[in-house]
Amino acid sequence: MTGASTGAPTGLTVLVPCFNEGAQVEVAYRELTAELAAIEDLEILFVDDGSTDDSLARIRALADADPRVRYLSFTRNFGIEAVMAAGFRHAGQPWTVQCDADLQVPPSQIWRLLDGAAGGHYDVVFGRRVRRRDPLVRRLGSAGMHWAARAVFRIEMPRGASTFRLVRTPVARTIMELRLPWFMAAVPLVGARHTLVEVSHRERDAGRSKLRLARLAGHSFELFFGFSWRPLNAVYLLAALGLVAAALGLPGAHLLVPAVTLAAVAVVGRYVHRLAPPRPAYYVREANVPLRPEDTLFQGAPTPPPPLSAGRPSSARGGR
Repeated sequence: MTGASTGAPTGLTVLVPCFNEGAQVEVAYRELTAELAAIEDLEILFVDDGSTDDSLARIRALADADPRVRYLSFTRNFGIEAVMAAGFRHAGQPWTVQCDADLQVPPSQIWRLLDGAAGGHYDVVFGRRVRRRDPLVRRLGSAGMHWAARAVFRIEMPRGASTFRLVRTPVARTIMELRLPWFMAAVPLVGARHTLVEVSHRERDAGRSKLRLARLAGHSFELFFGFSWRPLNAVYLLAALGLVAAALGLPGAHLLVPAVTLAAVAVVGRYVHRLAPPRPAYYVREANVPLRPEDTLFQGAPTPPPPLSAGRPSSARGGR
């Protein structure tokens, strides 16, 4: 990752997810380009996840002024997994670092990830946040989810890993093609070599976090059902206990069996849903990068409507 003449790192895409981050877009651009000025082949790739504020307009203005800035804008909010799928697919450099627009992990910490990747021994370098500055409820929820994933569901995950990470772009694309719900759990699953480095963390300067506990809970279910058979095994165990209780004539056993049946249907349905043909992860409304036709709603470039005809019937001109 170093230039032959200067020794400066080269070939890096900075993937910046954005959702209603209008107040942070220019700040992120300035800090990233200033910090990474020594990198010869630098690309800043903004992925706008269907923002409803002025995020896209600000990104578009940056792209017009700086050819290093590339962007994609979704038709609606598709979520962080879709952002990563689009970002890694369209990253133009051999390495990609994911850095949120809120810059709670300062851009200076990217050098720590690059140091961790020096020598080419690792495919992924995760940042482990030191003295995390997020609200207590969010920290507890995240810690509980990671603990349950490892201790209860036996899912291998890098301990303390965050979304601030450096990845070989081809490896990231391979992982995203699997359509698995959690990138950091997919890394050890495919055998990608990974490590962790400690990075600093700070409070947001503007705006507020878009990750709520309800969304975190949804991500947790995706993780548990996407990487573990233990929920299904738990249903088998409960069903066996219900049958034993019914056979022994224990009080309340007649209520336990239908409850277990409903739980089994729900859990099995969750797994069956994962087997269904997947929908497209995202649709792009606007971009300054080449797109596949299937990535857009228009199956290519949008076409204008037919021109107004001066000879249309007079009855149509009055709107009646």
